[in-house]
Amino acid sequence: MDKTEAAVRQILLDIGEDPDRQGLEKTPYRVAKMYRELTRGYQQDPHKIINEAEFDVPYDEMVVVTNIDFYSLCEHHMLPFFGVVHVGYIPRGRVVGLSKIPRIVDMFAHRLQVQENMTQEIANILQDHLKPDGVGVVIEGYHMCMMMRGVEKDKAKMITSTLLGSFKEDQKTRTEFLELIRSERKAL
Repeated sequence: MDKTEAAVRQILLDIGEDPDRQGLEKTPYRVAKMYRELTRGYQQDPHKIINEAEFDVPYDEMVVVTNIDFYSLCEHHMLPFFGVVHVGYIPRGRVVGLSKIPRIVDMFAHRLQVQENMTQEIANILQDHLKPDGVGVVIEGYHMCMMMRGVEKDKAKMITSTLLGSFKEDQKTRTEFLELIRSERKAL
């Protein structure tokens, strides 16, 4: 039994359960395996993900990927939070393969997180790697730590944004990005 399994076994004992009963006897193993899967982002390198698919393309208009599903764990309670991520950037002759943006989202989501940090991490890695004219990231998330415990507000949604470069400095660019993701959200 590894340390995580032993810890889960102890939690079961602490809450008054019998970890040896039929329904729980394999629970410590399953929970340890689940946490390894849900935190696999710690074993991934964002630079390797992006380096595999950077392309020189003479394109300088906005690129937007919307409604990227994500599932993460809140670092305060280790409860799930989930939702969608919208990412936009304006290339300066360099683009990243389309599938790499959701892979970057997944990598950061599969770590213990707070939504605010995750929003910045996604924007910063794209800004650092591609050196675009600007980057915008908006995340809409539902947090189980707020829905099933504490204030128990199941319809509350958190929206965070990080705007860099022209997305922050140029009102027209920011408005275009926000309108594109707003129109996409209405279409769902």
